[in-house]
Amino acid sequence: MTLSASHPLMDGRTADSPLITAYRGGTPSRRPVWFMRQAGRSLPEYRKLRQGIAMLDSCLDPALASEITLQPVRRHDVDAGIFFSDIVIPLKLAGVDVDIVPGVGPVLGTPVRTAADVAALPVLTEDALEPIREAVRLTVAELGKTPLIGFAGAPFTLAAYMVEGKPSRDHLGPRTMMHADPDAWSALTQWAADASGMFLRAQLEAGASAGQLFDSWAGSLGLADYTRHVAPASGRALDHVRDLGAPLVHFGTGTSELLGAMRDVGVDVVGVDYRLPLDEANRRLGGNTPLQGNIDPALLNAPWPVLEAHVREVLAAGEAAPGHVVNLGHGVPPETDPDVLTRVVELIHSVEP
Repeated sequence: MTLSASHPLMDGRTADSPLITAYRGGTPSRRPVWFMRQAGRSLPEYRKLRQGIAMLDSCLDPALASEITLQPVRRHDVDAGIFFSDIVIPLKLAGVDVDIVPGVGPVLGTPVRTAADVAALPVLTEDALEPIREAVRLTVAELGKTPLIGFAGAPFTLAAYMVEGKPSRDHLGPRTMMHADPDAWSALTQWAADASGMFLRAQLEAGASAGQLFDSWAGSLGLADYTRHVAPASGRALDHVRDLGAPLVHFGTGTSELLGAMRDVGVDVVGVDYRLPLDEANRRLGGNTPLQGNIDPALLNAPWPVLEAHVREVLAAGEAAPGHVVNLGHGVPPETDPDVLTRVVELIHSVEP
């Protein structure tokens, strides 16, 4: 199986774009940049559009999700759209009782903590993913030569929410479960892997040109636990999309000690958070993996000369890698001035690749 002949990666629209070129280790026509959480809370047009609409409802309204995805591309001239959705959408579409509570995050009606709980989980169907495909089709039709990045939550992060039932600071529940009941843990992460993998595949088949797996909470793990109890499920999630041939990216926060293991689940690009300089990340990965990152989001509110110097440092450190897509070392903070992001993009594009 591969992508259809009319897919943007196949028909000439995005294959030579700066983003895809850098993801594949080539020299792009300009330095590519996009931001995690670029569609969202820092944009006044986003807040106006979302007024009175719950988060998961906005993700499942194809026209609304598409417009939100497009807003920052229009405003900032970034080199990719990142599909507007949420990592718990596959749970919602499967029939799991989950909601995004404002100011809290994902909350499950009933946590999943035993083998019986896992066995009772509903199964995600292809038909349930149709709103996702439709939103991607609408978005790609508007993006033209700008690629869309599809995304999904990594199985550990999804499972962490499912076990805790809500966001957690230390993820003790899932970390206990992987040792206390490894069979139930394995079954849970396999369920999460299949849900995330199907979610990502739906986006890629419908027109996304790359895919990113987000492991927001993997930084709470040591390397041994990650390698034994988490990496196999992340590989399983990606197994759903490998045959499509689109570049795959893996990102986590606080994962400086896990970068090699995260690459080894089988991805083309590794995202690096703000804690580790890109030249050191490149050294740890053996110098042959394109990188994505890693402007410190905290500096977006610093005086411009400070921010500019930092951005130039990130660009210089990224030169060591075989490819570099500029990004933040995590998401855009809600209080960020959108004009600062636009100025950062202009700065990045002004520096020769």
